[in-house]
Amino acid sequence: MMAMMLDEFTRTVDVASLPRVLHIQSGVYVEGSVYEMFGRECCLPTGEIMKIIGINTCMLTAEIEAVDCEAQIVSLPLYFPGLFRIVADERPYLTIGEITGSVRIGPEPLGQPVFRCSHDLPQANAPLRGGECFTLVSLESDGSEGYVECRVTGRDAKQHFTLKLSQQGEFYECEDDQFYTLKELAEWKMAKGRKRRVKLAQALLKKDLCFYDLPENYSGELILSPVYELQAVMKYRKDVVRIPSTLDVEVIDITDQFDGDCFPQLLSLSDIFKKPSEEFPILAEVIEPPLHTKEEFQFLIYCKQIIIHAACSAKRILASEIRSDSQRRFLIPLSYKGRLKRRPREFPTGYDLEVAKRDKEQLHVVATRAFESHYEGLSTVFVGDQYLVQGKETSEVIYGGTRKTVEALACEKIEGKNYQSVLIPLYLDGAFVEVIHDKKQYSISEVCQRFHLPFNVKVSVRDLSVPEDTLAAVPGLCLEEEITDPYLLVSSPDLSQCWEVPVNRTFMTVQVLPRKQGAGPQPYAHAAVEEIGEDCYYTLRRYASATLCPPPRPPKKPKQPPPESVRLPLPKEQRSNPTGSPKVRSSSAVFHSQQHLRGPCTSAWESPCITAPMSMFPLLT
Repeated sequence: MMAMMLDEFTRTVDVASLPRVLHIQSGVYVEGSVYEMFGRECCLPTGEIMKIIGINTCMLTAEIEAVDCEAQIVSLPLYFPGLFRIVADERPYLTIGEITGSVRIGPEPLGQPVFRCSHDLPQANAPLRGGECFTLVSLESDGSEGYVECRVTGRDAKQHFTLKLSQQGEFYECEDDQFYTLKELAEWKMAKGRKRRVKLAQALLKKDLCFYDLPENYSGELILSPVYELQAVMKYRKDVVRIPSTLDVEVIDITDQFDGDCFPQLLSLSDIFKKPSEEFPILAEVIEPPLHTKEEFQFLIYCKQIIIHAACSAKRILASEIRSDSQRRFLIPLSYKGRLKRRPREFPTGYDLEVAKRDKEQLHVVATRAFESHYEGLSTVFVGDQYLVQGKETSEVIYGGTRKTVEALACEKIEGKNYQSVLIPLYLDGAFVEVIHDKKQYSISEVCQRFHLPFNVKVSVRDLSVPEDTLAAVPGLCLEEEITDPYLLVSSPDLSQCWEVPVNRTFMTVQVLPRKQGAGPQPYAHAAVEEIGEDCYYTLRRYASATLCPPPRPPKKPKQPPPESVRLPLPKEQRSNPTGSPKVRSSSAVFHSQQHLRGPCTSAWESPCITAPMSMFPLLT
């Protein structure tokens, strides 16, 4: 056993091997100083024994390179509000083992990095061509030698193959078009022994710049470096001690020679969630309560003990406020007792209408933008035209003197009291607004059962079971998708309060106490509406989209219109102020952009069109 500096131990230890027991060989103790400062241990006497239960990144430093002056280094907390894009590392890895020793690989989507090899890899079941990308899915071992399960990316069929850790080559990190929060970068994308270069994906708001030292409108690269913090348990203290990795002490790893069970067994909610169901209910002492929590979860702060009745995966509806700027995001339980009314949806393309149409639901829309069709047999759309959408049909049309078969959207055009059957192009990039005839009030579970998500609603009757309904003050909500999230059913000792507590968004430490015999029945657990931040929203969307198959992209409009096509006249009231067609995104394009968390996605087609003000359609309001 050799002594090493604490910083060296932090950089070299395998996190999967924790907990580790350390013996302080050369400690730091300043006479007259406090033992703990700002919640972190600042002095460790020689001879102290401590058990390291976790190593976390407490913050990141960002180096801003400058050509004509010295580089600037700023500190960024993990809750930094910006989103980042990764700049691919240009330095190659020479073996697969070097990749697995530097990059974190796990079952989550963020833990599956993508690489390419500069030369061909002649695998038996999936030959990989040089420059072709492959995803590292999992790290496995057959007893003699480790290997990595891989998947070829970019091919229609999901082809899997394996690579031994001894496989040599020049392996390069692939370009990554996703957005990441700083916390996600710290957890998944910081390669050991390498610099991580990133770029801000969007400009920060001025109010955010006031709290950080980043230059205004900075668009260059940032070089991120982690600052580590060790979580430790002392033999005669119950709380978790946080120790900066830069503390000037020497340590020896004595895990194999020391009984680690003599330390207090402190657990997070994630640790509790992984316990088998037979161990519930669990009586636990609160060692570290959550710093910030909802009003409903305040009992977690003032209760010395809690009862954890069960672990479960509960469904929530991910919703966003309908507004153009600074949207609020919510997770709504299916047990929410408020009543909802429908609000008009907007559809930028004909393909979106086809996706939204249900057999049992009549879809009535009005056009707010004109569109000229270049096919003979497909209808042109004018502002104010109203349609009842029927569904997708295959039809023969004439284009440039040639007869061809295309898919179109069958509709009934409303002309006074008459109805005319028409076909409109699926690629139509006009704009439609739904006309609502349904005045019923629905529960949130009824909305999810009867209608396709995303779906627009407004709270018409607030939830009377809670003192204050957050959603009642929101002018409109877009219910985006249903997700499943881990929760613990936690109550106060007297069972007066019992709530579904989110595991991934509640940070507290507990110690399991001996279980009492003859536990009573499990109380009814309430579920609260959670307001979440942008970083949490994008993380949930990323994980939810990873389990879905995206719909096909909508068909594209022909590149060249037929030479004999004639531009149709604009409506008279619009001739004095025509506008060009803005690029729009369809529902399938939105799905793809959200799956990869890209910026605004534009369609691949344009057309002459007119946008109408909403005041022209009083029936929509």
